[in-house]
Amino acid sequence: MAKSKNITTMQLALMTAAAVISLRGLPMMAQEELTMFFYIFFATFLFLIPAALVGAELGSAFASRGGGVYSWVKEAFNPHMGFTAIFLQWIQNVVWYPTVLGFAAASIAYMIGMPALAQNGVFVGLFSIVMYWAATWVTLRGTATASGLTSKGFLIGTVLPGVVIVAMALAWIAGGNEIAFEHIPASVSQVVSADAMQHAHPRLFPHITGMSDIAFLAGILLLFAGVEVHAVHAPELKEPQKQFPKAMFLAALISFGLFTLGSLAVAVITPYDQINLQSGLFTTFDIVFKHYRVGWLTNVMSLLIAFGVLAGVMSWISGPSRGLLWTAKEGQLPEFMKKTNKNGVQVNILVIQGCIVSVLSSLYIVMKDVSVAFFLLSALTIGLYLIMYMMMYAAGIRLRYTQPDLPRSYRVPGGNAGMWCIGGGGFLAVLFAFTVTFFPPSQLPVGSPALYTGLVVAGTVVFLAIPIVISVAMGRRARKNRQPSK
Repeated sequence: MAKSKNITTMQLALMTAAAVISLRGLPMMAQEELTMFFYIFFATFLFLIPAALVGAELGSAFASRGGGVYSWVKEAFNPHMGFTAIFLQWIQNVVWYPTVLGFAAASIAYMIGMPALAQNGVFVGLFSIVMYWAATWVTLRGTATASGLTSKGFLIGTVLPGVVIVAMALAWIAGGNEIAFEHIPASVSQVVSADAMQHAHPRLFPHITGMSDIAFLAGILLLFAGVEVHAVHAPELKEPQKQFPKAMFLAALISFGLFTLGSLAVAVITPYDQINLQSGLFTTFDIVFKHYRVGWLTNVMSLLIAFGVLAGVMSWISGPSRGLLWTAKEGQLPEFMKKTNKNGVQVNILVIQGCIVSVLSSLYIVMKDVSVAFFLLSALTIGLYLIMYMMMYAAGIRLRYTQPDLPRSYRVPGGNAGMWCIGGGGFLAVLFAFTVTFFPPSQLPVGSPALYTGLVVAGTVVFLAIPIVISVAMGRRARKNRQPSK
């Protein structure tokens, strides 16, 4: 158990950044071309920074208790809402695994020089299942082992390729090559405007005629989510009340820089019609490396990115599932969910999680179009996570009044008014993004809008109902067990 306590501020910051940053999000933002700055501004100042500030206060206040968002919401409201919050964080994460592993499968396809495999459902599905169980095996060896691999994988597989793509974009511009976002078809009215001569000019603000035109906002917001996920590891720091806020701010800074510069680099190099949500990043590498006659570097970058994706998966495996372990210890889940191995890792929870991920990954195998499965899985995760964030912001505000004397090594500045401004503003931003999730994006051919909305609504309702039913049932069982026998 001694090893599990050996986490530094930098390790936690990198683990958190690895949970937030995924290079698979760069093509999504790049597809918005220069209007990406509108979305990045919204995501950074109305979501990422408020989440980091509120998460830092709550994390430092409850550092000794663990449980993460479960403890925060439970203390502010009640155990049922606390369990719902951690369950939503966990289940959206479970649904997210197949999407990010599908991206890793695409990177391996490019690495071996067979890009067509990225659209092969059997390959993507089987790869996702095998790689997830491999990441689970590493996680079972303990937090210290997982955090070490996560930190290295994030630096080698996410930061390094991100820096390389930015550097290559600068070289591309310096070499006088064509800037892709200056030649977008005039028909793409969301991101360009046409003058009287029908010359297209990039927009800095998106052309909005309806909610569908900004439906990508929720997806981009999700790319910045996760800054709070490793609060459950705060007790494993030597001085959690001092180190945790520092780790959160460092992770937020890294996330903002890499997302902004990386997305702009993709938009500079890649023609609009070649930006693909699943494999667009590899297309960018392929274009620039072939231009400079070092095409083999695409294979190298693809391998590194796959390693970075697996590091991100390991980063997420250890966080929300550990929050569920905390709820199991407090009687919110059945007894068998409490089981841990000699390294203190939640064995049964991870096994159940792995089985669900395996079933979801099988969608790649049974559905004809990999990209459709990829997008539907992504859509289901968004609303669930945004509900959890609304609960977190509400908890931060409420605790200022119900537990004003609770020791907090970090406090959102400005007193209660400051918390209302930061937490309340974050809540409203998330509520707006949550509303947007139910509108199909006009930028993608999603098929029937009614079917899309129906699937998102149904998925949100079902996954929101599950924790409520479990929590109420466990509460009744606990009360029944406390009643004296006649």
